[in-house]
Parts: sequence; C-alpha cells; structure tokens
Amino acid sequence: MVFELEDWQQKASRQGFIDKALIAGRQVAAQSGATFAAIDPATNRLLANVAACGEAEVDQAVSAARRSFESGAWSRCAPRERQQKLLRLAELILAHRDELALLDSLNMGKPVTDAWNIDVPGAAGVFRWYAESLDKLYDQVAPTAPDALATITREPLGVVAAVVPWNFPLDMAAWKLAPALAAGNSVVLKPAEQSPFSALRLAELALEAGIPEGVLNVVPGLGEQAGKALGLHPDVDCLAFTGSTEVGKFFMAYSAQSNLKQVWLECGGKSANLVFADCRDLDLAAEKAAFGIFFNQGEVCSANSRLLVERSIHDEFVERLVAKSRDWLPGDPLDPASRAGAIVDERQTARIMEFIRGAEQDGARLACGGRQLSFNGSSNFVEPTIFTGVRADQRLAREEVFGPVLAVSVFDSEEEAVRLANDSVYGLAASLWSDDLNRAHRVARRLNVGTVSVNTVDALDPCTPFGGAKQSGFGRDLSLHAFDKYTQLKTTWFQLR
Repeated sequence: MVFELEDWQQKASRQGFIDKALIAGRQVAAQSGATFAAIDPATNRLLANVAACGEAEVDQAVSAARRSFESGAWSRCAPRERQQKLLRLAELILAHRDELALLDSLNMGKPVTDAWNIDVPGAAGVFRWYAESLDKLYDQVAPTAPDALATITREPLGVVAAVVPWNFPLDMAAWKLAPALAAGNSVVLKPAEQSPFSALRLAELALEAGIPEGVLNVVPGLGEQAGKALGLHPDVDCLAFTGSTEVGKFFMAYSAQSNLKQVWLECGGKSANLVFADCRDLDLAAEKAAFGIFFNQGEVCSANSRLLVERSIHDEFVERLVAKSRDWLPGDPLDPASRAGAIVDERQTARIMEFIRGAEQDGARLACGGRQLSFNGSSNFVEPTIFTGVRADQRLAREEVFGPVLAVSVFDSEEEAVRLANDSVYGLAASLWSDDLNRAHRVARRLNVGTVSVNTVDALDPCTPFGGAKQSGFGRDLSLHAFDKYTQLKTTWFQLR
C-alpha cells in the first residue's frame, strides 16, 4: 500500500490519543491530577496532556498484575491457549498498522514510512515468533538413580516491570512484552514519557485479543516518579530496562534497596564499524555505514557511531560516505520522501548540537553536515554529520550522542583496529568489512560485544539474541534466550518407593 504526504496528514488530523494509564483493563487518571505534555517534535504541536503516574498508580498496577498472576487466568492456562491469544494480538497489530505507525511518528519524530514498513510489522513479528515457540519448548529430566525422578521445569516469575525507551516505542515494548507474556507473567509497562501512545494502544489491543484484564498494565509517567516507583516496588519480581547506562545503574541500586528483584539491562552503546582495505565493495560498505549511523536519526542504541577505516582507503571511503549521507537529509516525518525525521525533543536536539560544537573545538574535521534545520515551525532537525580525524580520547569517540553524528578514525593494522574498537566502556555491537575470511573470523572473535555484523551492519532477527557486554548491560532480548529473563528454574525430586 502506498500513501502520499496528504494521506498521512489527513490521518494525523483525525488521530486520537489515549491520555490515561491502563490498569486492570480500565483507563485511570493520576490521583494527583498531574499530567505531562506529549509534543510532536516535528511541529512542536501539543498532542495530549497525559497522566503522569506516580507511586499510587504504580502500586495499583502492580497489585492488578499480582492478582491476575495469582488467579492463574493467564499464568496457569495451557501454553497453546496463550499462543492463540498472542497470535491474535499480532494480527491486531497489523490490522492497526496505519494507526500505530502514525502514533510513533507523531510522538517521537521518526519517518512514518519507517514505522509502517519496519516497526509495526517488526513488533507483530516478535509477538508471533514467541507465540509460535510455546508449543515447541520442553522441560528436562535429570539423570538420577533408578529410584528417583528429578524434573527441571521453567516457571514464570510473577510480576514483571518493563521500562522502555522512546526511540522505537512499539518495537521495544514488543521485545519485552512478547517473551514475558508468553512465559505466563503479568506485566507493568512504563513507556518513555516522550512516547506513551503506541504502548497504551497496544494494551487495548491485548484486551481485544483476549488477554485477561490485569495481565498487561501501562503506566505512563516520568522516570523519576513512575520508573523509580517500579524499581523500588517490593512486589515486582523482575525489571527489564532498555535505555541509558546512567539510568540502568539507578535500577540496579533500586533493586538492592528493595527486594533484590532481578534487573535486566540493555543500555547504551558506542558501536564501532571497522572497514579494512581488503573489502571489495566499498560502495556497499559506505551505504551501510551511512545507514548504521543515520537511520532513525541516529537514535539507535546500537548505532555504528564510530567508523574505523584502514589508512590506505580512508580518503576514498570518506568521499563515498559523504555522498551517501546526502540520502539521509531530514524532512517532514509524514512525507514518504523523508529518509530521516525530527529529533525526539528540544533537549535531545540541543545535546546533539553540543556534541557537534565540542568536536569542532577538539580539532576534529567536519566533513559534512553539522547544522540544525527548521521545518514546520520546529528546529528539532539535524543534518547527517560526519567528523574525520577523531582521536580515541575525544568525547565524540567515547560518549553516546544518540543522534546523526559519526566519528571517523584511521587505523594502520588489524591489531590497532581491534584495540580501538574495544577501547570503550560499551560493548553492545560492532560491524566489520573484509573479504578475507580468516581476518573476518579473527577480528569477530576478538571484538568484545554482544553482536558482530560481518559485511553488513546491525544485523537483527527475532531468532538471534540482542544485548551487550560491559556497560551496555547484560541479559538478552529476542531469541529463546529471552525466556531466561522471565522464568525461573524449579527442580522437583520424586523419591520412588
């Protein structure tokens, strides 16, 4: 289906927004009456004033989740029954594809065609993948003496809290919710305050799919209030978080201060992209390098934000890359011709521009971009920006920008390339380009990250785990390994007579 700008503008003019929490199947306002403004960053238009949940609403949501879990309506139903309802939810996500894509685009500024083509079908696919896994998982029988039987079974944890970011609102919710719900848990989801709408609509669709009331609750609110309340809540069994490393450390502390709930973190990144001179298709490598940093306005935790290029091809490769960057100029997110949209808000835009000014002051060379742009009354747009000559000790090479800004450095040997790539507090992902099979294997093994993409960037699929090392966090989203976060092992020993 092909939509034009006018089609999306008409849909946007008719779009409504849920402005309350969804708890135990009902919309709930904050008891305090507090709200926060949800703004379209591409126009600075107020979309809605949304309930700012605090301790009272979080406690209400956790209690609803606990009741639903203890009732067994979801936690103890047959796996195939959960399967059918999750498959129905996947169907409903696709049935509401236009609406969900528009909600994420209006809420955080991404191109609506990206949300329509990638995010919404991706979220539906994740729910479908975990639903389809449910009748294919088996528990274990331990080797024992003939007079005993020992079973090892996986059981749901109970109440799971999920705190997700604003860069992929629907997708990140699906990554947490699908395995947590498939395992039989009840969930309290806190979306980022910048992007609550698709999560709230998803919870309504879950009810329509037949998931019992109280199994999925959504509490919009500020991190310092709703997020902290979930982190400290004594009746939350597990908290799964995607976001900044700084906030991830807070959740670790909240666990220690409360009930030692399990905390699973997927945090920041400063992923390296290594291009060796024996790469035969430099044009493809340049195209993918541009995608790896400029897709989603660079607001991607695994963005390939450090480019390491072998000296002998450096100048040629940068020339190709600068040419490719012109394909990523930002524009109206509702215009299908826009490859990039708006930065999520004024605060993040200002932070990106501060990085750009700082890189220039540190002596890096601006190869292209660097300007803040305005469209439709908003200045939350930043050109795709490339700096060369970036030293490993400069801020641009070490800190996560979360915007369309690329740091390019040069290397002279494989050893130096690996050393530079691993010289980071983060360890989420890396890419490498080489047509030497031996080198590809050697380097991939030495990169201390969760995912290495060889001759591509940011490879991702529901059947492979996603997560990192070092201060990028631990635990894994996606794949069957995600069940490890949302279940606990139980040994049952039968002594036979």
